[in-house]
Amino acid sequence: MRGKRYPVRSSRLTNQRLPSKFSPAIPSRYHHRIVAHTSPLPFREGIKGVGSMKITDVKLRTFVLPHKDHPFHPTWQPFPSTDHRLQVVEVHTDEGITGIGSGGVLTRLNTTAGLFVGKDPLAIEEHIEMLKTIAYFMARPWPIEIALWDIAGKAAGLPLYKLLGGKRDRLPAYASTGELRPKEQRVEDVLKLRDEGFRAVKLRFHSPHAPDDLPTLEAVRLAVDDTMTIMVDANMGWRYPADLSPRWDLRTAITMARVMEAFEVYWLEEPLWAYDYDGLAELRRQANVRIAGGELNLGLHEFREYLRHGCLDVYQPDCTFAGGITTARLVAGMAHAAGLQFAPHTWSNGIGIMANLHLAAAMPNCPFIEFPYDPPAWPVEVRDFVLTEPVRIQPDGFAVLPDKPGLGIELDEEKCRRYEVD
Repeated sequence: MRGKRYPVRSSRLTNQRLPSKFSPAIPSRYHHRIVAHTSPLPFREGIKGVGSMKITDVKLRTFVLPHKDHPFHPTWQPFPSTDHRLQVVEVHTDEGITGIGSGGVLTRLNTTAGLFVGKDPLAIEEHIEMLKTIAYFMARPWPIEIALWDIAGKAAGLPLYKLLGGKRDRLPAYASTGELRPKEQRVEDVLKLRDEGFRAVKLRFHSPHAPDDLPTLEAVRLAVDDTMTIMVDANMGWRYPADLSPRWDLRTAITMARVMEAFEVYWLEEPLWAYDYDGLAELRRQANVRIAGGELNLGLHEFREYLRHGCLDVYQPDCTFAGGITTARLVAGMAHAAGLQFAPHTWSNGIGIMANLHLAAAMPNCPFIEFPYDPPAWPVEVRDFVLTEPVRIQPDGFAVLPDKPGLGIELDEEKCRRYEVD
């Protein structure tokens, strides 16, 4: 049989040239399978630009909005911010489709743009491998991957969450506060959040003496009773530059977690250093409150270690920091297979929020979406100042997905021109 040639014919089903007869060595019952597996993927021809669209440019734009009237002093930062510095990646294509992304840490991005020019923007798995090499030496370039998914949704004419699986078009949002405030002030703030529609809130713990934050938790729980779910974020998983504040040790974390049980805290977030796998696993065994974390981890291999050690109940990779939508989606699936929850960190801006919201809406194991919001220092108008419309929640406390293609949000070019810096 070696070297024997077979005449070919066209197939109406596959539009390919197939053998007019099969080798006698191949049983006839397998012939239909061979035809099926040589068929092209017909859907690719139906999506605008697929197979021919190319990236023409990758741009990084920087915007700064001063807000000196209300400095923002988040618990993870050792000094207050008096302006909001926001960077946006734009990926341009020869089909006129532009994708946007934001969040992450975009260092020296302009020096790497040439690595993507001329490539197919929909070959996202290929680009993931390139982005990993960039991330190893130059911060966190994952907003580029967000922009590629934005392009994919726009090319398909679908909102991104539908492209990713589309389980639902709305998720309950929790108001994620950022500052430590006096007990009475925080109670007043939480009651206002409830009046706006929120049915869940996350409080920050970060006082030098850990128990000093417990009276605020107690006061908030007494004020809202059972009308709101409460989470607590200790922000002990990583350090911002120049943050030398004391960290919780395992014994402190166990003590704090056990006290929180009495106040029905839904989860305790980042109570220990992110890479203390043994400590997190022991805390989870000792406490009867869910342990959450993983917002800024560096790749799928680190989440594998969390699962292997049994560290977390709630997995929180932010797709703009922790490997893109592609990686965060895999983490969500790993968590789901283990009977665990997925609730991504979203603290960046409206673009980062929407990227994580689309992802979360496509996952079956996401109970809440984080909504960064702590007025007057961190209102939506400051957080999302480059968008045509800030991302908001509905009066019933849900975040609703847009029905526009891709991320479904747009830059306000007039505001961009006003606040753009070199």
